[in-house]
Amino acid sequence: MSAVAGSETAVRRRILRYGLLLAVAGQILWSFRPAPGRALTAQEAAGRALYEANCSTCHGLQAEGSGSGPSLHGVGPAAVDFMLSTGRMPLADPAAQPIRQPPRFDPQEIAAIVAYLTAIAPGGPGIPEVDPQAGALPRGAQVFLNNCSGCHGAGAIGDSVGGGQIAPSLYASSARQIGEAVRFGPGVMPKFATADLSEQDLNSIARYVLWLRDHGDRGGLQLGRVGAVAEGFVAVVIGLGLLLVVIRLTGSKT
Repeated sequence: MSAVAGSETAVRRRILRYGLLLAVAGQILWSFRPAPGRALTAQEAAGRALYEANCSTCHGLQAEGSGSGPSLHGVGPAAVDFMLSTGRMPLADPAAQPIRQPPRFDPQEIAAIVAYLTAIAPGGPGIPEVDPQAGALPRGAQVFLNNCSGCHGAGAIGDSVGGGQIAPSLYASSARQIGEAVRFGPGVMPKFATADLSEQDLNSIARYVLWLRDHGDRGGLQLGRVGAVAEGFVAVVIGLGLLLVVIRLTGSKT
């Protein structure tokens, strides 16, 4: 009887120990749950389903990050909306370089994911309201040339760094995506707060980029609109080269 009683006591202790471990684990997991003090809205709940099915493998169920993807806490709605709307996320291969491609989600789904992540991982730059028509084209050209052309090129075609792989062409970007990129700084791009570039500056930059996109070069070889001096220099070099070829051919015949 004493052996049986001792065995039952050991079993009870083991069950109690496992129960305590489960309780502690549950408390730890619960601490990672969002604590908005309210139930998720219908939009946030839809975003949660999309996030858990498509994003959580790399970024974690609570957006805490993992070895395959960074934490999304504090990145902000602008970053999430930009990465999803430009098709840079989600990645099929976490080791791949995010590049622009058709988005996997429609605008309503993207808005739902943004809303959910804003609820569970708040912080970071919000989605800016960009109105190109409210911007000034000369101001946009000045700000862009001073802050953006070093990487994206004077013509915003992404020809200055990495052949468009690091700093891509901006012609496929919407005004909103231009503003989002300025505010959160994707990849190696620096981010600019309102103290650096005002909302009016954003409007003007967007107007300038969209103007470049909609007003193509008037024939001839495109050189990224790097300017009359540089384009003239290229023309002179090519012209002189052709002239030398003609002279050499003429001399060889005589």
